[in-house]
Amino acid sequence: MSERPPRPAATVVVLRDGPRGPEALLLRRAERGDHNSGAWVFPGGLVDAADHAAAVHAGRFDAAAAATRLRTDAPTALAHWAAAVRECVEECALLFAAPALPVERLQGWRAPLARGERSLAELCAAEGLTLTFGALVYLSHWITPVGRAKRFDTRFFVARAPAGQEPCHDADELVEQRWLRPAEALDAAAGLKLMTPTRRTLEWLRGFDDVESALAWARAQAEVPPILGRVATGSRGERPVAPDEPAWAEIGRLDPAGRGDALYEIRAGHPVRLSQRVIRVTAGNPGAMTGPGTNSYLVGGGPRNTWAVIDPGPDDAGHVEALLAAAPGPIEAILATHTHRDHSPAAQRLRERTGARLLGRLADHAQRQDDSFRPDQPLAGGETLALDGATLQVIHTPGHASNHLCYLLLEERLLFTGDHVMQGSTVVIDPPDGDMAAYLASLRALATLELDWLAPGHGFLIAPPRAAFERLITHRLRREAKVLEALRSLGPAPAEALLARVYDDVPARMHPVALRSLLAHLVKLRAEGAVDERDGRWAAARD
Repeated sequence: MSERPPRPAATVVVLRDGPRGPEALLLRRAERGDHNSGAWVFPGGLVDAADHAAAVHAGRFDAAAAATRLRTDAPTALAHWAAAVRECVEECALLFAAPALPVERLQGWRAPLARGERSLAELCAAEGLTLTFGALVYLSHWITPVGRAKRFDTRFFVARAPAGQEPCHDADELVEQRWLRPAEALDAAAGLKLMTPTRRTLEWLRGFDDVESALAWARAQAEVPPILGRVATGSRGERPVAPDEPAWAEIGRLDPAGRGDALYEIRAGHPVRLSQRVIRVTAGNPGAMTGPGTNSYLVGGGPRNTWAVIDPGPDDAGHVEALLAAAPGPIEAILATHTHRDHSPAAQRLRERTGARLLGRLADHAQRQDDSFRPDQPLAGGETLALDGATLQVIHTPGHASNHLCYLLLEERLLFTGDHVMQGSTVVIDPPDGDMAAYLASLRALATLELDWLAPGHGFLIAPPRAAFERLITHRLRREAKVLEALRSLGPAPAEALLARVYDDVPARMHPVALRSLLAHLVKLRAEGAVDERDGRWAAARD
C-alpha cells in the first residue's frame, strides 16, 4: 500500500510574559491509545474544508503575503490561519478576533465548532467579528515522518495571548493545561511527555527574554523551510529525528520507507551496513577530538566476497576484533586516510591477523603521527584501486595532514573523507604538518567533484557534499577575518593574546587545541603578505 500524503494542520504557540520570561500555554492530550496520548502540546489540529470560508472575515490581512510566506496559494494559506484560530477556540477558549466576545457567548460556540456543526465563518458572521490573523506569526513547518500511521503537514504559528482572555481547556480532547516557562517544561524532573516538534519549539523559545523578542524573531525569518522528521531508534527508544540532527541524512538513505530501524546514535563496535559495498564500524574512542569515535569502513564484497578496510583506527584489540567480526569475507587490503594516532595504528594488528597489504602515504613531519605505519604500497594521489566489486579513486588532500588522502567510491559517488571533513565540528590544522592554505585548496578542489555522499572519519554519512564543503570554507574565511580584526585592534601581539578574541565562540577548555589552528591561519596570512611576524609577535601588514 502506498504512503498516504500527510493531512494539513495548524498549531499555535500561545505566549504570555511572566515574571521570569515568556510562558507558553501547554495542554495535555487525553489517553486515546495512540503515540500522542498523554502528550503536552500547543493548541492545534487539522485544517477543515470549512476553514476556507473564514478568509472573508480577516479584514485587511495580506493574503498574497501569507501565500508567499507559506509557499502555497492564498486560499490554502488563509485556511491555515483560520484553522489555527478555530482550534484555539475549540481547545482552550482563546479567540483571535475583534471586538472581544464575552466568554459565555464564546463557550456556546466551542462544542458545535469541534463537532463540525458550525464554522468559524458562521461565528464571525453571527457575532460581527473580524479575525485578527495578523496576531499569529508564522513560525515553523513540521511534517510527520514517513511510516507513521497518522501523518500531518503542520504549520506552526506563534502569538501573544489575546488581552483579557483566560484559557480553558475543553476537558475532552485536552484534560489539563499549564502556563510554563520553556525551561520548566523541558526539565526532565517535570516528567512531561513532549513530542519532537513541541520539544524543539520550547528549546527555541528558551533563547528569548520576552514575548515581543520571540515574535520579532519569527517575523524576521527570511524563509521557513519544511522540517521532515525521520523515525529512528537508539538508547532513548524510537523517536523522530529532525533535519538538523547528525543522523538525519543517513537515516533517509538507510530507511527511506520509515520502518524506524536505523540508528540515531553511533555505537562502538556495532556494524552498520551503509550499502551493498560499504560497512561502518566505529572504534570506542569518543572524545573532544574524535566525536563519537573513529570510523573504520569495510569496502568491497564483490564476486569473491573480499574486503578492504579504510582507516583501521586506534591501537585497540577490541576494535580489531569488531572489524574481523563485521567483515563478511576475507580482508585483503588496509588503507589509511592519514597517520594520526586515532586512524592508522590498528593496521599492524589487523595485518598480522589477515595478511592484508597496507596502502597509504607517509607524512612530511613526524609530529603526532603513527610512527609504526609503513605502507606496502605508497600512494601519491591519482591512483585508481580496483577492489572486489568496488573502485576507489585516490585523492591527495593535504591540509589537516600533509599525507591526507580521500578515497572516492566511484560506483556510489561516495567520498571517504577521513579527517578532511568531520561531522559536527571543524578539524584542527596543526603546523607545520597542517597547512591552512593547502586545506582550503583541497576543499575547493573536492567541491568541484560530482559527489552524492561523504563518509567522514567521525560521525554519520553527510549530504549534500557541496554544501558541506562550502560551509567549511566559509567558516575558515570568517575565522581568518576575525584574526585580521583582532590584529588591527590589538596591534603586535603573540598568538596566545589573540586566542580569546578570535575563538570567543569556543569553550575555553578547547583553546589549547584552537591555538594550533590560529597559528595555521597566521602562517597562511604571513605567506600571503597580510600579516608580519617578529620574535613571536604578529601584526597586520602595513599597506
